[in-house]
Amino acid sequence: MSVVLIGGGQGAAQTIMSLRQGGYEGAISLVSDEAYPPYQRPPLSKAYMKGDMEEERLFLRPHDWYAQQSVDMKLGVRALSIDSAVKSVALAGGDTIAYEKLVIATGSRPRPVPIKGADADGVFDLRTLDDVKRIRPHMREGRRIVIVGAGYIGLEAAAVARQMGLEATVIELADRVLARVTSPLISAFFEKVHKDAGVKIVTGAGVSEFRSEGGVFQAALLDNGDECAADIALVGIGILPNEELAKEAGVVCDNGIVVDEDARTSDPDVFAVGDCTTRPLVHYGRRGRLESVHNAIEQGKLAAAAILGKPRPAEEAPWFWSDQFDLKLQIVGLSEGYDDVVVRGDMNARKFAAFYFREKKLIAVDAVNSPPEFLISKKLIAAGASPDPARIKDAGVSMKDIAAESL
Repeated sequence: MSVVLIGGGQGAAQTIMSLRQGGYEGAISLVSDEAYPPYQRPPLSKAYMKGDMEEERLFLRPHDWYAQQSVDMKLGVRALSIDSAVKSVALAGGDTIAYEKLVIATGSRPRPVPIKGADADGVFDLRTLDDVKRIRPHMREGRRIVIVGAGYIGLEAAAVARQMGLEATVIELADRVLARVTSPLISAFFEKVHKDAGVKIVTGAGVSEFRSEGGVFQAALLDNGDECAADIALVGIGILPNEELAKEAGVVCDNGIVVDEDARTSDPDVFAVGDCTTRPLVHYGRRGRLESVHNAIEQGKLAAAAILGKPRPAEEAPWFWSDQFDLKLQIVGLSEGYDDVVVRGDMNARKFAAFYFREKKLIAVDAVNSPPEFLISKKLIAAGASPDPARIKDAGVSMKDIAAESL
């Protein structure tokens, strides 16, 4: 058998690792339009941006590991099309590569901001290692950065900018920060943290134009009439799944490549993993697209098991994290549709967790500097548990005791 992977992110790397660990001895080829072997993306907007992490530490495996595992690495090569009839992938330059099983791990790309001046020098996206290499020379003390979008990437970049001595302004179209990913309670907490650290946050406003002079960015013009002068702009308004290759090959897509619980697409010999997919959310009884390291790792394991004909690995509740200043936000589950929220710990001490319930069932937890709450909650949510909110609110009751009572 031969397995070909398109894309060089965490999902592709995990699929390769799981295939080899599972005893697969056939040919493996990886095609990636980036010039690097698979690397971690989360540190790009945090430790790597600040210079606290060396580039080599970003890579999920050393460069020579792939050679040791007999993986044919085609880096800096774009996959142009998939011919499912003959099971081959056409590559830029005219080559083709045959497969028996194909894994699409094309990830996602930044959502473009459709306004005048978005192509000016000094306006950046932050998604790849090369993006950060272009941004870092501009991140100097005393300079000004305007960030469009107050999601994880935007707030992480704002925190790093302030720690590096830049003035930072965040513009958010919604009425609160982190609106797409968490509750108003957590949004208010992080907005105050950023404002206390000197970040200017403007909510309920969009950017109508990036003003430039001589093709160089000068200021962001807001739709409320304000102008925000800055030296650079960073756009972080979400991502789009890279589903085009799959769609053109006749694979079913719907805001992502549609996969089943084994990460298999509508073509039984084609799998897809990571940000580019929409998958069954088995703990919530619906489908969705997860943009996370956990999702990429889990789907890589699922795809490898299916290719090997092995039992499906257990699926965890979705989890995510974000580092901002001295705060580690760890999220487990999806809080959408909650009807009750209970806070455990002290928000003023910056060490607490918010527990979200729907019809008495625990569906999500946002833990701030609270690892035990995060770790135990992963088990509770995966088990569909309904712990007593009063017990959770009582910080004198350990999370281990709560787990013992609820599982």
